Amino acid sequence: MTPIDPVIGETIRNPQTVLTALDFAGVAVFAATGALAAAREKHDLVTFAFFAAITGVGGGTLRDLLLGLPVFWVQDWRYIAVCLAAAVGIWLLGWRDWRFRALLWLDAVGLAAYGVMGAAKAMAAGASPLICIVMGTLTACFGGVIRDLLAGQPSILLRREIAVSAAILSATVYVALRGLETDRWPAAAVALAVGFALRAAALRWGWTLPGFPSGPRA
Repeated sequence: MTPIDPVIGETIRNPQTVLTALDFAGVAVFAATGALAAAREKHDLVTFAFFAAITGVGGGTLRDLLLGLPVFWVQDWRYIAVCLAAAVGIWLLGWRDWRFRALLWLDAVGLAAYGVMGAAKAMAAGASPLICIVMGTLTACFGGVIRDLLAGQPSILLRREIAVSAAILSATVYVALRGLETDRWPAAAVALAVGFALRAAALRWGWTLPGFPSGPRA
């Protein structure tokens, strides 16, 4: 693995490719959501930076550790730089009524994209299909879980809104299409679109997963 090879294999070693650019964009989006969590509590700039970094790279860090791979942001300092830039950007932006809603939609793109990219990296490492789906989901969601815990907010895992499900769907579709020998780029594009569509529909129409039915009252 070279210092600019954070994702999957020989075809995307060039940092100018779309997938690598999307990787940095995803880190920036998730880092921004971490900084926004700090903003809600009116923390200082150091806390902004910490929340941004832990959210931006948390999921990918866990994925790489579990797969026994070099941790991507240790190999390439630009990921942390992107997180710090996102934190400073949110700090300088100040309060804007529209920004939380906008980041919900950006987060939807990040969930779908990172579901695909995490699954792809696990697949390149030789993991089984089910583990690839798990790794895609962890990549997309774990940073947000840590962010919510640090901010004292209900974890995304404890909310019925469709968010984690979108990451699971994008990772599953990617793994299934690759299993059918679909080329990497079409498989990634379809999987990303399907995962984003599910999350977008949930945001637009308030879709939630059904809860466990309550039993008869005593």
